[in-house]
Amino acid sequence: MLPYGKQTIGKDDIEAVVDALKSNWLTTGPLVSTFETTFSQTVGSQHAVSFSSGTAALHAAMHAAGIGRDANDEVIVPAITFVATSNAVLYQNAKPVFADVNSDSLLIDPEDVARKITPNTKAIVAMDYAGQPCNYAALRALADQHNLVLISDACHSLGGAIGSNRVGNLADFTCFSFHPIKQITSAEGGMVTTNSDPATTTLKEFRNHGITTDHRQRESKQQHQYAMESLGFNYRLTDLQCALGLSQLAKLNRFTRRRNDIARFYRSLLKPIPHVNPLQTRTGIEHAHHLFVIRWDQESTGLSRDQAFEQLRERKIGVNVHYQPVYQHPYYVNRFGDQTGLCPKAEHAYREILSLPIFPLMKEEDVRLVAEQLQAITQAKPNTLSKAA
Repeated sequence: MLPYGKQTIGKDDIEAVVDALKSNWLTTGPLVSTFETTFSQTVGSQHAVSFSSGTAALHAAMHAAGIGRDANDEVIVPAITFVATSNAVLYQNAKPVFADVNSDSLLIDPEDVARKITPNTKAIVAMDYAGQPCNYAALRALADQHNLVLISDACHSLGGAIGSNRVGNLADFTCFSFHPIKQITSAEGGMVTTNSDPATTTLKEFRNHGITTDHRQRESKQQHQYAMESLGFNYRLTDLQCALGLSQLAKLNRFTRRRNDIARFYRSLLKPIPHVNPLQTRTGIEHAHHLFVIRWDQESTGLSRDQAFEQLRERKIGVNVHYQPVYQHPYYVNRFGDQTGLCPKAEHAYREILSLPIFPLMKEEDVRLVAEQLQAITQAKPNTLSKAA
């Protein structure tokens, strides 16, 4: 099976982790601050605070943004995103309000965001779907106009940019994930970048049970006392993970270039196939291409997206689907009721989208194989099609 995503681990990555294993620190040690400093320099932010996962990073950003201080707080999130984006709002006892997406890019639609703003709105979350940065200029204008916090879910878009402005310095808080299929990996891990000194202090306390110092700081000062100033969580990243993250971060530009090369090759091969429509890229954007998403045209093929999915999987092409509108998941239906029709563009897109394999280790023959199989499945006999669709 050709997977839709896969980590790229080299000898240097392994050696970096082994060196960390041989050191005096396995958990919160010197490599944590080194990783954070190097990361902030890479994306152009003043501060970076590491976390145990991208979800933990999103939760911490919501906390630092003050979400949930008022009982009726609302946060606008895109309908198409991973559930963690919206769940982080719920963790803070606030209400997620879903905005529709633009049909051509599946990025959050600023016009629908404007329609969803109420006196209870406290923040807007921009999710860089598939690795393409959102329209931050429009979202920033809305945030400033209504005195809202702008949070970027950039778990797909490390390495991306708008002009000369890198992802990581486009919002008040930017959240990243280092899951194995992302641009770089620390096995599991996350990061929040910000230009706010007070927010950085809050983020560091939040990941450490609300305690103002960590073990290494107390050890260096030969102190045993510590103060828990707020209620936090154990969301720390380890030195082992930071060793891998640092080694991977040094290869980010190479990984990003390779993903863009694969995406361009896909577009050239898929252009003659009328029933396959890649998402559009906005002008002036450096796309990180965490995903390569197409829209499958059922009308011209006679195959539903689910039938195409099954046929490709049977042919060992590990396609995937990202994502079902969050509010359609059973938990959200049970909690907030059936909201079918809330975001019609997102709901329509969900019935058509397929994520094709893309990762730096893919070869040209892999990309050709995917394109060939996309063309071939329309010739499949009716009795081979999925009954589930």
